[in-house]
Amino acid sequence: MKIKVAVLTISDSCAEGSREDVSGQTIIDMLPVETFEVCEKKIVADDHEEIVSVLKSFSDEQSIDVVLTTGGTGLGPRDVTPEATASVCERMAPGFSEILRVEGFRKTSKAILSRGVAGMRKNSLIVNLPGSPKAVRECLEIILDVIPHAVKMIRGGGH
Repeated sequence: MKIKVAVLTISDSCAEGSREDVSGQTIIDMLPVETFEVCEKKIVADDHEEIVSVLKSFSDEQSIDVVLTTGGTGLGPRDVTPEATASVCERMAPGFSEILRVEGFRKTSKAILSRGVAGMRKNSLIVNLPGSPKAVRECLEIILDVIPHAVKMIRGGGH
């Protein structure tokens, strides 16, 4: 059974159409088709309530296994992705964000500025990735191989 994935790009400029969503497409391009099925791709503005609404829809209504977000994880005044994600998660999975910051720091000290979080809502794993295509690629490379095991555990499978 393939892992159902939704990609959520959080960006004011992408939502208004003034910038192309390269980061969301980067996520899709990196997911091996034999393991993952991208069921949904959405773009929303940096708006807490809109992010919450989409994340709830993905987990509660569409039963998506993994939601990968990109954008809105920095220190900017409109960067609210971590807060929106944490507000919908029933359990947090801090290992994802911890390793992304540690490994990211090995490439650039700016990685410590990322505030991305990860957690679970119902049977969905939600992971915040940074907004830049390069950072998305580097981060997804770090965690991609553990995602299938995480999904298996969420579904009730053992270690």
